[in-house]
Amino acid sequence: MADIYSQIYIQIVFAVQNRKALINSSWEVELYKFITGIVTNKGQKLLVINGTSNHIHLFIGMKPNCCLSDLVREVKKSSNSFVNDNRLTPFKFQWQEGFGAFSYSHSQIPDVINYIENQKIHHKKRTFKEEFLEFMQKFDVEYREEFLFDWFEDDKDYIAQ
Repeated sequence: MADIYSQIYIQIVFAVQNRKALINSSWEVELYKFITGIVTNKGQKLLVINGTSNHIHLFIGMKPNCCLSDLVREVKKSSNSFVNDNRLTPFKFQWQEGFGAFSYSHSQIPDVINYIENQKIHHKKRTFKEEFLEFMQKFDVEYREEFLFDWFEDDKDYIAQ
């Protein structure tokens, strides 16, 4: 076989440093467009992007020549600069270290897209911490909670409004 054929679908999830609610609805679409450009320029296909004021989800069709960690590092680094250089928030903006990555089959694409598109609705009922821990359990990912993210004591204060 002379070429590579694949179907790899990955949902990527990461949070604002210290889980601060810094992503404002007035500029989140600009941020999402910027991130879409990064993913596209790296030769990957962004299927959907959305989130809340303190975290985002990306769902990509990934080619096998892509190093996922390198892609996420570039997205975070470049989007940090984008937010700070354009002074979209009066505070220093930075993504928290680490990310979650979860794989899906082709038949699950519509459900994952729907889930990501409805992030703000989901987070009226549960926190990002609850959501992320559910992903970890659902995908049977071993973890130590103290190494996941820097959670606030009262995470309920950070549910998207």
